[in-house]
Amino acid sequence: MKQHPVCTRTLWVLITCMCICFLWFITRAPSNERVWNTDQAILPTVRFEENTVYIENIRNFSYTSTSTYTPSYYNKRVPLDSVRSVDFIVEPFGSIGAAHTFLSFGFDDGSHLALSVEIRKEIGETFSPWKGLLRQYELMYVIADERDVIDLRANHRNHDVYLYPTTATREQAQTLFIDMLNRGTELANTPEFYNTITSNCTTNIVAHINTLRNEPMSWDHRMLFPENSDVLAHELGFIAPDMTVEEAREKYRINDRAREHQGSPDFSTLIRANP
Repeated sequence: MKQHPVCTRTLWVLITCMCICFLWFITRAPSNERVWNTDQAILPTVRFEENTVYIENIRNFSYTSTSTYTPSYYNKRVPLDSVRSVDFIVEPFGSIGAAHTFLSFGFDDGSHLALSVEIRKEIGETFSPWKGLLRQYELMYVIADERDVIDLRANHRNHDVYLYPTTATREQAQTLFIDMLNRGTELANTPEFYNTITSNCTTNIVAHINTLRNEPMSWDHRMLFPENSDVLAHELGFIAPDMTVEEAREKYRINDRAREHQGSPDFSTLIRANP
C-alpha cells in the first residue's frame, strides 16, 4: 500500500523533533551561573589546612514561613579531630515514598552542621521528579546550621522529621565529613546535574557511606523512594541496632521538640534530649 504524503511528512516532522530534543538533552551543560533562589544563591567554600577545615558561608536563615526568611551566614573553623558523631535525618513528604535525607555532624563543642545534597533551584523553580530526569537541576551540597534545615522542615513545611543517631565511630564520622566537604567543593568547581534515579540526595549519601564499607551497598529501591531509607539503614546496622524500625521512628521523631525549642540557642542539644 502506498503511504499517504501527509503521513510521511508528519512522520519526518516527528523524527526531526525527537532528534532536536535528544541533541538538546545531550548537549545541555550544567552551570553555576544562573539566577538562583536566595536560599541557594551563595555556595559555601571550604579550605583545609593540616588538621583543620575552614568553612565560609554556612547558611543560618531564620524562617517565618517556607518562602519568607532572613538570610544569614557565618564562618566556622573546625579541627577535624573534633568531629565526634553523625546523624541520619529523614524528612518524608508527598506520596509514593518521597523523602529528603541528609546528614548532620556533631562536634566536641556541642554544635552541629548539616550537609544536605539538594537540587539548586533557580528563581521560581520547584522540585519535580520528572524534571529531575531531564537535566533541569544542578546538584549542590548545602552546608547549614542544623537549626536552619530542621526548623524549615519541621516547623514551616510541617513535615515529619526523624533524627537518627548512627553507629558510625568518631573516625568514620570524620571520614564522612571530609568526603562530603570535598564533594561539595568539586561541584562548586565543576557543576553536575541532579538525577532523580542516579544522583539524588540518598544515592549521594550512600556513595559517601560506601567509602567506609568493605562491601559497598548495591542499588536499592529505597534509594529512589527514600521514605523508607531508614529501614535500609536499619537493616545495614547504621541506625538503631537495638530496636525495631517502628520503635526507632517513635523515639527519634523530633517535631514536638523542634517546635518547643524553636529559636533556642541550645536547639541542637534540646531536640536530642530525652528521646
